Amino acid sequence: MAYNLLRGKRGIIFGALDENSIAWKTALKVKEEGGQFTLTNAPIAMRMGKIKELAAQCNAEIIPADATLEEDLKNLFTKSTEILGGKLDFVLHSIGMSPNVRKDKSYGDLNYDWFQKTLDISGISFHKVLQTAEKNDAMNEWGSIVALTYIAGQRSFPDYSDMAQAKAVLESIARSYGHRFGKLKKSTRQYHFAITDGYNRRRKAFPDSMFFFDYARMMSPLGNASAEDCANYIVLMFSDYSRMVTMQNLMHDGGFSTTGITEELVEKLKQ
Repeated sequence: MAYNLLRGKRGIIFGALDENSIAWKTALKVKEEGGQFTLTNAPIAMRMGKIKELAAQCNAEIIPADATLEEDLKNLFTKSTEILGGKLDFVLHSIGMSPNVRKDKSYGDLNYDWFQKTLDISGISFHKVLQTAEKNDAMNEWGSIVALTYIAGQRSFPDYSDMAQAKAVLESIARSYGHRFGKLKKSTRQYHFAITDGYNRRRKAFPDSMFFFDYARMMSPLGNASAEDCANYIVLMFSDYSRMVTMQNLMHDGGFSTTGITEELVEKLKQ
């Protein structure tokens, strides 16, 4: 059931790759709730994914942009406001990639040039998105910018490697820029989500990802959040009902982050 939570609102959605991604599910939900948006991804990711199918379903235009390049981002925000007919009310930053993880480099044998790329793509790009939005005066008052993160930015998880540092950078940027943008425009309310079905299941680069998924399910009283559940939450964060929330790292994880241990996990360990 739709509630028209985003009727009349305009935005940009980064990072929709295929039907399993949170950004993909979010785009469908935003469309259902009355929002209009442009879709964007890096050219190489667009060649790997199915973004054209999503654009057709949502009647949305695609504007290719590398989120690490300021010129691309300026073009993205300029064209988006032109296409959508005004300033923006929401942006979803759903971006993450580590060359070290993809190349299966051990955390004790990182390629530091690749490490810099991980930080730039998965963390610093969020600052570039926010700075571009500010410089181009692209956001309406009380707008919402949401970024996706992972709990490994705060805790140690095997195989997540340098992505953990990138997400810690992203979360810090949310706090610092959230304060600045809030003062300037009463705008840009950053949020983050952790331990999700959509996130874990699509991170095939991590050899133990399914074990983590099962562990999180056993640790979470509500179970793991699906990609659809995350999309619903993001829509709420885009809506006017969350306008006083900002600079927060919000856990959308079924209770994982605040659970010590569960009977189910104890019984599993006894086997």
